[in-house]
Amino acid sequence: MNVSFYDLSVWVLPLVLAITFHEAAHGFVAHRLGDDTAWQLGRVSFNPARHIDPFGTLILPAMLLFAHSPFVFGYAKPVPVNFRKLNHPKLDMVWVALAGPVTNILLALVAGLALHALPLAPAGSAQWIFDNLKNALLINAVLAVFNMMPIPPLDGGRVAVGLLPRALALPLSRLEPFGMMILIGLLILLPLAGSQLGLNLDVISAILRTLTGYVIQAVLLATGNA
Repeated sequence: MNVSFYDLSVWVLPLVLAITFHEAAHGFVAHRLGDDTAWQLGRVSFNPARHIDPFGTLILPAMLLFAHSPFVFGYAKPVPVNFRKLNHPKLDMVWVALAGPVTNILLALVAGLALHALPLAPAGSAQWIFDNLKNALLINAVLAVFNMMPIPPLDGGRVAVGLLPRALALPLSRLEPFGMMILIGLLILLPLAGSQLGLNLDVISAILRTLTGYVIQAVLLATGNA
């Protein structure tokens, strides 16, 4: 697979911005709701260096991409949140978790609206700007949908823990240390095992791709691009 400098230039910028705003949003909402842990550690910041995880943000997605994985994903440094410090820990945990995906949807809407300004761009850079905006829309939609999977430590898992009754929330919360292994199993190992058996077990990826498509269509419709 040949990856040109142009390819990198239209993928890296929207990816870094999407991750940076996503993580900063978690810290900002936590700070507003009573927990200053992320604020004190400088994680409520738009400086990408404070959020990028070398392996999770760069190496893992690149490895999956070059390995032709059925689904490419990665992660940033998780923003530290002390839920006990929140004003209303169980409910506020939901708002803190939702802040990241909601921010990604807002960024996708901004990208969709910015497409209307392309006629104002210099002719020589219009294609580059278009590709960045198109990828920004895609990346933010993917991040929003992926992070809302109901598996801790993903945002959707924490939303579920915050909303479910205690009898269900406790067992789900105990999955958090194993969340990344579960994701790798569902998104990579299971489809690979299925392909060896002649079975299509790429179910979770298919669901995520379908939901991402719906989100993109909704954003395009909302921004007058559909």
